[in-house]
Amino acid sequence: MLASALLVTATATACAEPAAETDRAASTGPPAPGPWRLVLDDGFDGSELDGRTWTTCYDWNDDGCTNSGNDELQWYLPEQVAVRDGELVLTAERRETRGSDDENYPWTSGMISTGRDHWDGDPRRTFTYGYFEAAIRIPAEEGMFPAFWMMPDSRYTPPELDIMEFLATTERVSMYVHWTEPDGEEARQSGTYGPVDFPAGYHVFGLLWEPDALVWYVDGVERLRVTDTERIPDVPMEVLLNLAVGVPDPPPASVDTARMRVDWVRVWQQPS
Repeated sequence: MLASALLVTATATACAEPAAETDRAASTGPPAPGPWRLVLDDGFDGSELDGRTWTTCYDWNDDGCTNSGNDELQWYLPEQVAVRDGELVLTAERRETRGSDDENYPWTSGMISTGRDHWDGDPRRTFTYGYFEAAIRIPAEEGMFPAFWMMPDSRYTPPELDIMEFLATTERVSMYVHWTEPDGEEARQSGTYGPVDFPAGYHVFGLLWEPDALVWYVDGVERLRVTDTERIPDVPMEVLLNLAVGVPDPPPASVDTARMRVDWVRVWQQPS
């Protein structure tokens, strides 16, 4: 999401067999053998976000935030994040908001992160290697950019791991790893899976991150694998879920709101 100079792209598109579309999706758990421990398990069963695990902005939070590197249209605010009926709801609204950067944003939206409350703070939770999984129902509206991803606790990318992104489509999920080449240039490898009517129900998006492999899963089925160790991060990373707006194109005039719903988020790790 944050990379700008993307020099290497290798796209792998899986067969578009139907995926499970249910009201709530069950966890598949780690796909590899080992003494896995569940180290993060949030089912959003209360009435408010767990502040011990999540904040509602990027590490550069200053009365809200955005990702200016992507020319996104939203300013993230905590009131766009809700926990109710056993799920997390991130709401994007066409409502002009003045950001603390003195820019006007035509949309407000919501996000959560295991990172910091502000630039000089400490991240809540970081992870190096593990299995990362979330059950998500993306919005059907055009012009939305929902994502489930990871960025380094250094606050600078690459590296970056995009477990799930939807760009200009609700039928094909994109998966990425971003890295820096030895000459300093940024690069990425990507895969897609679809077509599936993803807004029709919850789907489980997962990533197995090990020192020698990155493996992406959709509804428990492998969709992309990367084994070049020079492309695999080895630094602590934060987990993020967000509903950005306007990438790559703004919503049509007929769209004034959209919601991304998250049933649960889980992270497993093995003892070091």
